[in-house]
Amino acid sequence: MDWAETISDSLKKSGISFISYVPDISIHQVTKLLEADSYFRVVPATREEEAIGIAAGAYAVGRRSAIFMQSSGLGNCINAIGSLCIVCRLPIPMFINVRGELGEFNIAQVPMGRATRPVLDAIGVRHYTLENLASLSDMVDGALDLCYASREPIALCLSPLLHRGSLA
Repeated sequence: MDWAETISDSLKKSGISFISYVPDISIHQVTKLLEADSYFRVVPATREEEAIGIAAGAYAVGRRSAIFMQSSGLGNCINAIGSLCIVCRLPIPMFINVRGELGEFNIAQVPMGRATRPVLDAIGVRHYTLENLASLSDMVDGALDLCYASREPIALCLSPLLHRGSLA
């Protein structure tokens, strides 16, 4: 089982069936897998802040949801995370592909990639970096359990070490 299949399996085990994301090559391997699986309702968004709103709406009507984005998109939704997810205690897991790290080819990705974890720390969002397939299932399962038990958003940062830069 590869990293995308492992994440899909963990989402199912946690009862997460609603996915929102901003289409991007950095998360395409997992979102195309989710879209092909009838278990999931996958809704693309035009901006990451919109994806937060979509996931919050799904939670409001009783559906567990998750969001997929890349690190540059995190900057587009900080206020929505802080003023909606944190304040309203919405347990929304966010899978963030961290760009600007090992092997990055696009220098424009470096600043937000470097800032991703400090920004999450600044607003009080717990985050875990997913770096290898050996521990991936345990880490994702544990983070999803914590997210729902604590009723807080949580970030799962996808390292290039996890997918070896193979994004498409």
